[in-house]
Amino acid sequence: MKDTSPPHKTLFQKDRVSALFYLLTGGALLGLSTNLAKLAGDVGLSPLAFLFWSLCGAALILLALAAARGRLPPVNARTLEYYTVSALVGVAGSNLLFFSAIAHIGAGFVALVITLPPLLTYLGALVLKMERFQIMRAEGVASALAGAIILAAHKMAAPDADVHWILLALLGPVLLAIGNLYRTLRWPEGVSGEALAPGMLVAAVVLLLSVSLIPGLSLGLPGNQPVAMLLIAVQGVVFAGQFLLLFMLQKTGGPVLLSLLGSVGALFGVPVAIFIQGESAPEGLRLGAAFIATGIALLNMDKVKRPARSRPSR
Repeated sequence: MKDTSPPHKTLFQKDRVSALFYLLTGGALLGLSTNLAKLAGDVGLSPLAFLFWSLCGAALILLALAAARGRLPPVNARTLEYYTVSALVGVAGSNLLFFSAIAHIGAGFVALVITLPPLLTYLGALVLKMERFQIMRAEGVASALAGAIILAAHKMAAPDADVHWILLALLGPVLLAIGNLYRTLRWPEGVSGEALAPGMLVAAVVLLLSVSLIPGLSLGLPGNQPVAMLLIAVQGVVFAGQFLLLFMLQKTGGPVLLSLLGSVGALFGVPVAIFIQGESAPEGLRLGAAFIATGIALLNMDKVKRPARSRPSR
């Protein structure tokens, strides 16, 4: 039977299928990334060194792919601003916080914290008039926030709680939400995600190189540790896929759908941390995760019914 669906409806359906694939695959890579960071700490790699060298590998991979497709990152005042700000909030700053916190509060808790950007992104989108207010989505924000408070309260109430690192880990989602909104609002017209992703990673490498100049910090690698080099190589591939899919998802799904990457990442990352890495399940996991899951479902229920209102230029 001939398909009589309107062209715009067929295009929207294809976008939804593509966005779902990008979301699930990118989220799985994100969940894997948090657990790789824990393993890196176990073999003596500092969070800064692991993040820097992994991003170097990812940047080289994406630059090679972009060159092969004739889509190298354009360099001008607008794109340099875009690369730098995107790298600061969405790559270097947030990941350095998360990777550093993992050694103190565990990969499982950090994976759960990364589920919070949807509510922060939605609130920001409301303020910036990128989304309209809806009572159902407002209830979703309240539910997700309640779940986050439950998890954070249980974590802080533990006898060995490291409040400093818990608060720093909670700052990470704020940076990610800012990045979600910024990349949508400032997406350079006519530039593909394949070109923007390597530009952002190169900027992140430069920023982290600057951070390494602070006394007491180093990019040095542990001597005679082939496992460390293997972890860096694997993380480089994971980062390359994760950030390429991030831009492809943002292009097809918009900033709020993009922020669900953390939720999908938690579905993969938390079980791996508990059942493979032997971490204890975070206190309040069931109740807190239930509130967060309910909130995210309410927050994005309207997204499955219509296209995102605000998307980057194609």
